[in-house]
Amino acid sequence: MPAALYAIPTPLGGAPLGALPGPALEAVRGLCDFVAENPKSARAFLAAAGMPRPLRELRIATLDEHTPPAAIGPLLEPLRAGRSLGLLSEAGCPAIADPGAALVAAAHREGFRVVPLVGPSALVLAMMASGLEGQRFAFCGYLPRDKAAREARVLELERRSRRERETQIFIETPYRNDALLDSVLGVCAPATRLCAAIELTLPGEHIVSRTVGEWRAAPATIGKRPAVFLLLA
Repeated sequence: MPAALYAIPTPLGGAPLGALPGPALEAVRGLCDFVAENPKSARAFLAAAGMPRPLRELRIATLDEHTPPAAIGPLLEPLRAGRSLGLLSEAGCPAIADPGAALVAAAHREGFRVVPLVGPSALVLAMMASGLEGQRFAFCGYLPRDKAAREARVLELERRSRRERETQIFIETPYRNDALLDSVLGVCAPATRLCAAIELTLPGEHIVSRTVGEWRAAPATIGKRPAVFLLLA
């Protein structure tokens, strides 16, 4: 079979054996070449995945937010040599809110097959658990850091959600979670629905889905925990 780029999901927490199905793990174990956002955590993932060969024999290149565009093409060299290549995110699915998208695009440009493997996605899990509109939704990434700009963006997303009847999904760096929550509760209409999906798949998993008015009536903090936010006006 021709060489392919395998997009490999990694656990949001816990061990690979509990997060990836058997066929996905078997595909990972058949690879020797990888591109990862963080080679150190990639090695830990591969060790826990039960690689049949010593880790020192694996080749792991780095692709992160600082990788220049000119360095993307050379990362595909294993594919050009006829060897399949694995793409690993730091957590969840590669190429979604992740610099790996550039490598996938480069592989398509050169005509290589891209194979997405089954595994955890925080965005999909949050959508499943939210009870919000699942037919129409949009991932909006990170919102602005500046308070005024952030609140303006939240209002823009609320208007778009109301107009399109579309769930808006966004994330934040954990230490700014509570500032983002305060902005949403400060500017959105009481009837707008907000879900916070916190520490998905982890022992501390906590999912709260209620109206902004209900959130205001029972104030809560999220703290420095990974979270996904979903809003439906």
